[in-house]
Order: sequence, then structure tokens, then C-alpha cells
Amino acid sequence: MRFITDAFDRFFKEESSSSMLLLGVTVVTLLFVNIGFYDFYHELLHQELSFGIAGFVISKSLTHWINDGLMAIFFFLIGLEVKREILIGELSSLRKASLPVIAACGGMLFPVLFYLSLNNQPEALPGWAIPMATDIAFSLGIMQLLGKRVPYGLKIFLTAFAIADDLGAILVIALFYSSSIHWLLILVALALFAGLLALARWGLYSKYLFFIVSVVIWVLFLKSGIHATLAGVLVAFAIPIRKRINIVHFQKNMREALESFESVSTPGQPQPILNNDQIGALSTIESLAGQVQSPLQELENKLHGWVAFVIMPVFAFANAGVLINAASFSNIGLSLIIAVSLVLGNTIGIGLFSWLAIKAGLSSLPEHTRFRQLAAVGIIGGVGFTMSLFITNLAFADQALINASKIGILLGSLTAGILGYYMLKLSLGRSREQMVA
Repeated sequence: MRFITDAFDRFFKEESSSSMLLLGVTVVTLLFVNIGFYDFYHELLHQELSFGIAGFVISKSLTHWINDGLMAIFFFLIGLEVKREILIGELSSLRKASLPVIAACGGMLFPVLFYLSLNNQPEALPGWAIPMATDIAFSLGIMQLLGKRVPYGLKIFLTAFAIADDLGAILVIALFYSSSIHWLLILVALALFAGLLALARWGLYSKYLFFIVSVVIWVLFLKSGIHATLAGVLVAFAIPIRKRINIVHFQKNMREALESFESVSTPGQPQPILNNDQIGALSTIESLAGQVQSPLQELENKLHGWVAFVIMPVFAFANAGVLINAASFSNIGLSLIIAVSLVLGNTIGIGLFSWLAIKAGLSSLPEHTRFRQLAAVGIIGGVGFTMSLFITNLAFADQALINASKIGILLGSLTAGILGYYMLKLSLGRSREQMVA
């Protein structure tokens, strides 16, 4: 149990610290494009980059390489997290998964209902899914500001809720934001995916083979009409979660390797230099260390830092550069609709569905939490950034609609973040006073 909580704490701190970097990149990008560098910014992102070999070349703008390429790695990481949570985590049983999944359903349904009921612009209808996604990095970052006052169960709930919410957004993108589909390419990609599943099932996992086949699947998705980033999610579900050596054997073999390392040490040997026998023992230790961690866990641990501190900031730079002038507010109605849908839609949807699930006996409150704290987390659920910006680029081709949507996302996320922080802080303060009384 201690190992699980330590791992979660590391994940939580990494996600929350990356939110500060995301916020910084977003602010700097907004300042950069609004002090006279918009043309440079626009030209940079629309530079064409080509990769390939004779007879097969993929040529796309830098923006598309970021949104279709780098973000495929982001979606791959989400896929790994979803698989882990479904198999062994907070979504692994009906009792565990019920509250965050039901809350996520409310957090997706109500923002969409708000958007559709408030919107009267036919050209803006494709953006109905923009306010339905919660940004896990920013939401956890806001909670981290309150430190140890936040109950551990509440942190678990927000993480599981955000992952379930991401899964819903992925399904929406697959079903509603894909262009005309070339089914032959999809069938080939699915056949390769089935091959990866079979290899994983037989214990024949090779990271090099999986990487090559994953790239091929990504290219097939890119050419098929289904958004290429979804290939990342698909491939993630083929990564094995089983260890290649059990803990008992690992401990036994590791002790033997360490004893072997000590037995071949040479007295008086220069400190920085290892002899051949020591190098052999060290190779055995490294091999055992690699086998005791499942491929899924190994990839998840290695990718978290890259995604949190490289890919997401690069994505923020490429998508947060909105030129704010009089023309930007020509469609302020759409901006306000998205902002209201993010804040009120998530607050009402998450809070109401959670309350109904608890009252109906389908779920129970997380340990050491009260409903008012859960309701405050519902407000924080209105912080939509990464996935909301991503869906904006899929929903609209008109730059005016894209800019208006981005302003709405920034406005709504800022409002939800500030309001959610103070409401959670207030609810935690009240809870502690009541407990003392």
C-alpha cells in the first residue's frame, strides 16, 4: 500500500508542477504575440516540414506536426494511464470506478447542454465538445496549492475523474471529429494492432518492434481520416502490464547478483574502475531491474516527464497564441458561451451526478471528504485547456471562430480555477473547524 501511495504522490507532484510551466508558457506566448510578434509567430508555426523516403513523404506545417505528431505521444500516455486504472487502479472495480465515472459523465453532458442551449450560431455548432474536457495538469496544480490540507481521497477522485473524462473526450474525437474514413487503411491498422496484442499475450514484447509498428499504425491513421492521435491510445492498450519476472524471483536473483558483485571485488582496486566480473554482475542487476517493472509502467514513468515538461508546453505555445484586439472580440458571444459552459456546466454536472450517485447508493464519498469539498472539485473540473484547445482545432477551420474559442477557454478556465481554489479552500477550512469542534 505504501508503494502505491508513494507512486501516486510522485505522479501528483509531477502533474501539478507541470501546470505551473504550462501557465508560464501560456502567459509568455500571449504576451509574445501581442507585443508585435504575431506575424513571426504565425509564419513559424506554418513552416512546412517534410519527412519520408523516396516515393513516400509526409509534408505538414509545424502546427500539424505538433498537434498530430507530438500529441499522439500525449494520447499514448493517456492510454497507458487509462489501461492501468481500468486493470489495477481506481477504475478497476464497479465500486471504485462508479463515483469518478458518473461524475465524469455529468462533467461531459452538462457543458455540452449549456453550449447547445446558449449557442444560436449555426457555424459554431461543431464546437459543442470544446467545454467538456478537464485539464488534469492544471486541475491537480490548483489542488496542490492547498498542500496537505487536501484529503488523499479527494486527490484520488480528481485524478480518476480526469482520466475518465479524457477517455470520454477521446471517444468523442473518434466518433464526431474524424473526416471521411478510408476503411482499408483502418483495417490494416487494426490488423497490426491485433498482432501487437497477440505478441503481448504470448509474452513476446519488444520495445523496438512495438515502436516501429506503432509508427506505421500512426501513419495509417494519419492517412485514413481518423485523427492520428487516436493511434496513440490504441497502441497503449497493447502494451503489457504484466511483469516479466515476479517479485520473489527478482529479490532472490538480485541478492545473488549483489553477492556475486561483492565476491569478485578486488582489494585495492581503483575506485572508478570495475573489473570484467563486476561488469557482468552489474549487467545482470540492470537486466533484473528492467524485468521487474512491467512495460506499461516503465513507459508511463519514462514518458511522464517528457509529456509534462516538453510536449504539453510546446502544444501550449503552438495553440495559445491569440492576438487580442478589437477584432478578437467580434464574436465575444461564442467566447462567453464556452466560458459559461466550462464553469457552470462542469460545476452543475459533476456536483449533481456525484450527489445522485451517492444518494442512490451507487457510490460513496472518498475517505475523509465531505460533499462540499467534492462540489468544489466540480468547479475545478471547469478548467479545460489542453483537450479543449485540441478539440477547437478539430471543430473549426475559420480563424475567427478559433480565436473566439481560445479566448473563451482561457476565460472560463481562469474563472473556474480561481473560484474552485477559493471554494475548496473554504470547504477545507470549515471541515477542519467542525472536526475540532
